[in-house]
Amino acid sequence: MTSTASSTDTRQGQGVEEQRPPWQQRLRRFGYAAGSRDDVRDRLVPAYTEPGPRLWAAIGLRQEAAERIVRWSAWGGPLLITLLAGLMRFWNLGSPKAVIFDETYYAKDAWALIHRGFEVNWAKDANELILQNGGDVRIPTDAAYVVHPPVGKYVIGLGEWMFGFTPFGWRFMTALLGTLSVLMLCRIGRRLFRSTFLGCLAGALMAVDGLHFVMSRTALLDQVLMFFVLAAFGCLVVDRDKTRERLAAALPRDADGVVRPNAEAARNTLLGRRPWRLLAGLMLGLAIGTKWNGLYVLVAFGLMTVLWDVGSRRVAGARRPYRAVLKHDVGWAFLSTVPVAVITYLASWTGWFFSATDGKGGYYRNWATADGRTSDWGWLFPDWWRSLWHYETQVYDFHVGLHSPHTYQSNPWSWIVTGRPVSYFYESPLPGKDGCPTDAGEKCAREVLALGTPLLWWAAAFAILYVLWRWLFRRDWRAGAIVCGIAAGYLPWFLYQERTIFFFYAVVFLPFLCLAVAMMTGAMLGPPGATERRRVIGAASAGVLILLIAWNFIYFWPIYTGEAIPIDSWRARMWLDTWV
Repeated sequence: MTSTASSTDTRQGQGVEEQRPPWQQRLRRFGYAAGSRDDVRDRLVPAYTEPGPRLWAAIGLRQEAAERIVRWSAWGGPLLITLLAGLMRFWNLGSPKAVIFDETYYAKDAWALIHRGFEVNWAKDANELILQNGGDVRIPTDAAYVVHPPVGKYVIGLGEWMFGFTPFGWRFMTALLGTLSVLMLCRIGRRLFRSTFLGCLAGALMAVDGLHFVMSRTALLDQVLMFFVLAAFGCLVVDRDKTRERLAAALPRDADGVVRPNAEAARNTLLGRRPWRLLAGLMLGLAIGTKWNGLYVLVAFGLMTVLWDVGSRRVAGARRPYRAVLKHDVGWAFLSTVPVAVITYLASWTGWFFSATDGKGGYYRNWATADGRTSDWGWLFPDWWRSLWHYETQVYDFHVGLHSPHTYQSNPWSWIVTGRPVSYFYESPLPGKDGCPTDAGEKCAREVLALGTPLLWWAAAFAILYVLWRWLFRRDWRAGAIVCGIAAGYLPWFLYQERTIFFFYAVVFLPFLCLAVAMMTGAMLGPPGATERRRVIGAASAGVLILLIAWNFIYFWPIYTGEAIPIDSWRARMWLDTWV
């Protein structure tokens, strides 16, 4: 009897296997595991993981206290990490008291934007005058030709408006956005992985990354762009959760109260208003209004949110999910993102639109009524539109044709291994001067080097391979989302390898690298059913990796903050010849 039952069970298992789609059967050799087919709500709306009872027993906490800690940690953990990140980023923010690297453009452009509504040409000695007079300088009126949209400069200008035209003032908003991005990443990671620990780990990794730290303390546009890209991603993750909750609520329950897939409900359920996707469109518009490479992110994220809808309807039971999404979701997805982003982008040029059209306003503001007055399109488009379009075409030609050699330019192939960081500031003070110890012997070095924490970035190189495997062979949507974020911020630069580009552009996809490392670390800890030995080995390995990354950040702290150190100590930190 037992033998017959076993034989029957085996045949039934084979039948289930044969019913699975062929692609699932092929991917099983690479580790693919199909999701549970019991209560579909558990797949649409997964529960957040919590520490097991063994942990609380080892610590000696009662169940009530453990539950309070779990509730508190959802926000308490991210806020503590954010507080630490903020203290580091705002500490001595006005140092170096200098206009470092491309602050020479954006700090002054920001000041002109909030006072004039457009960028202006500054005198060659403007930097010295600004630092000497505490920002009390006359703003020129002659419009300047600039090649980046105004949003990022308005953001920098907001800090200058609050705290003055000083190094602290023009760095304040990038420090604030850098700090808030750590909080966002903690919460996004928590929602993505359904784990407070892994979410906080992702945020903590970004808090101790050298590139993110330096960019948070420098008035450049790329940190602002990163913030809006991450915010858009977070909005789309929340939107995904909300829509899956609606789908789960629309599915029928059987006699046992279990939610089952239903083709009719999955195909025809309307997902209702989606304010989080509208907010994502707004964030993407602000990203494009900061730097144009936000356009690639708009395309990638737009595709991603549609594919998430396909996956949601498929899990809910739709037999033709692409057809259902095309009918109910694609149009609204487009309207929620692209037009919103375009309108936001145009609105960011308001100061330029309202500037004078007699040649005394923004650059090219009077082009349509002067050089472009004979245009064949004059009857169809208003002057402001034709002037802006001409301006944008000139900027595009500049960007694609930028081939001026620069000491710190780098090829995107080298970014993941931090092959060529960018020196924003360097001085060689003598002993007893500018913080150089009197017993230093020879001169010291003061440098602000935009260098990612090396061990974090090198670990991220392996984490990228891991999330690619998880996405391609385990069909893990979380890994796919991370891959999408990395690809949107990274791959477009390979189209412009001959152009003058820099490593610090990589800060845009840094949050997704941190998510990848956090996901890989979670795998190192082991699955829920792992043995005690496996858990201990995994926890020890993950702990060593995280501690080494933290130590690495501390070790490079002096060259992130411009602290004066003996020249031999500086040389010891130049691990690669290409860092000099």
